[in-house]
Amino acid sequence: MVCFSHLRWDFVFQRPQHLFTRFAAERRVFFIEEPVRHSAGRPYLDVAPRSDGLHVVVPHVPASLDAWRVNAVQQRLLTKLLKSANIDRYVAWYYTPMALGFSRHLDPDVIVYDCMDELSGFKGAPPTLLDHERELISRADVVFTGGQSLYEAKRHLHPNVHAFASGIDRAHWDQARRPLPEPADQASIPRPRIGFAGVIDERMDIDLLRAIAEGRPDWHFVLLGPVVKIDPASLPQLPNLHFLGQKPYEELPAYMAHWQAAVLPFARNEATRFISPTKTPEYLAAGLPVVSTSIRDVVRSYGEQDLVRIADEPGPFIAALAAAMTGDGAEAQRWERIDRFLADLSWNKTWEAMKRHIELARAHRRKTDHPVRYHERRVRQTAF
Repeated sequence: MVCFSHLRWDFVFQRPQHLFTRFAAERRVFFIEEPVRHSAGRPYLDVAPRSDGLHVVVPHVPASLDAWRVNAVQQRLLTKLLKSANIDRYVAWYYTPMALGFSRHLDPDVIVYDCMDELSGFKGAPPTLLDHERELISRADVVFTGGQSLYEAKRHLHPNVHAFASGIDRAHWDQARRPLPEPADQASIPRPRIGFAGVIDERMDIDLLRAIAEGRPDWHFVLLGPVVKIDPASLPQLPNLHFLGQKPYEELPAYMAHWQAAVLPFARNEATRFISPTKTPEYLAAGLPVVSTSIRDVVRSYGEQDLVRIADEPGPFIAALAAAMTGDGAEAQRWERIDRFLADLSWNKTWEAMKRHIELARAHRRKTDHPVRYHERRVRQTAF
């Protein structure tokens, strides 16, 4: 499995890490990150084994190279990697269409596009991203999406598209439902504590967060995760807002075990239009009541079933949090429904289902000597 990712392996532990640790148990995985620029020296690949079967590959290229030359260098390095590692039959798995710039010469058994986010809506997206995505979809044998909204946006572009929303590692998050030692940097924060764990970027509604914190100065908000693509100085500085930074995945249950609720305070913008937050089922699996803004996939999958409370404005959001923390007469029944819902979510199930689609795509390519594709002309003419 050769994966091309815009996310680094040691970033927040999410969909790619969940899936590829499982794939690595059965086959070799080479997880290729975006390049690191350095001031001088020759380009090279840093290939680091992380576990049995899993290798994280980081290209290092001179900072002086323009985009065309960076792609040319990466193509040479990639070809050398495949040869030196004796990789001749493999699946090419794309999280970023931009990787086509140095990998379109490859001839894998199967091409997978796992569209986990609508990257074109993110801050700083390359202007050529949509062109590369059209090309990748025309080449792909199978397309996965990170949620139902993305599926609906992409399903007309390819005949073999499948929605796979976030799974959960239930045993991992169940730990938070039991007493766990308190992390030292959280121990002195007063209760009640309301938490968020994830990337803090342009998708977060900073104004909403500020208004909620100002509206309830007796509540304390614990935010875990890296701050990226926004100025940290733009974050509200209030005595009841606690930004504790990124934490290892293994430590998150210990933090959540001492929260009273969790929030998804996402803005409603182009970056969040198609998101299906991984944290929604993880918070619930940790035993935390959840309040979210009206992100479409959260509303349809969780809000409409009354598994998660939905609010967009500060007043209703505060009221929803108060109700979530105090509970009501239907709380026991709500948690029974939540646990029944979570029983069907599993990264293992997602991984097994994806493998079946990959094998079907492989069999189709062997039988017909070409991948499952729309006619290239039709793809070019379809508006995104």
